[in-house]
Amino acid sequence: MSDVKHVPDGMHTLTPHLVCAGAADAMAFYAKAFGAVELSRLPASDGRLMHASMRIGDSVFMLCDEMPEWGALGPLALKGTPVTVHVYVDDVDAAFARAADAGATVTMPLADMFWGDRYGVLVDPFGHRWSLATHVRDVTPDEMRQAMG
Repeated sequence: MSDVKHVPDGMHTLTPHLVCAGAADAMAFYAKAFGAVELSRLPASDGRLMHASMRIGDSVFMLCDEMPEWGALGPLALKGTPVTVHVYVDDVDAAFARAADAGATVTMPLADMFWGDRYGVLVDPFGHRWSLATHVRDVTPDEMRQAMG
């Protein structure tokens, strides 16, 4: 048996991997908008990013440039995304404002939701959808069903 861990230190079992047109610019945006910290960057000989990783809070995500020759297209090329990256933060009002000020487009303004989160949704300039939330109250499943109406 090998002593190598199946999940590397600092990683979780599930890790988003985003494809971006302009991944280096996306990394700068994620640092500004979400306070993401760069962990790694592997440029290809043509200047595109083959692989990069960043951390927001305790979670890592990966990203790379579009590589149509490998079928890797970002949401702008695909004219949208069915995926939302969800981020819990300590102060959603401040985090949401920071992301919007950095250039994200608000698609669902912040509101207190029936499931107990203060929650809103933005789309980044690279076409990825992000939901931000702070859990503000605990709600039982019965209370949630009742509030859904």
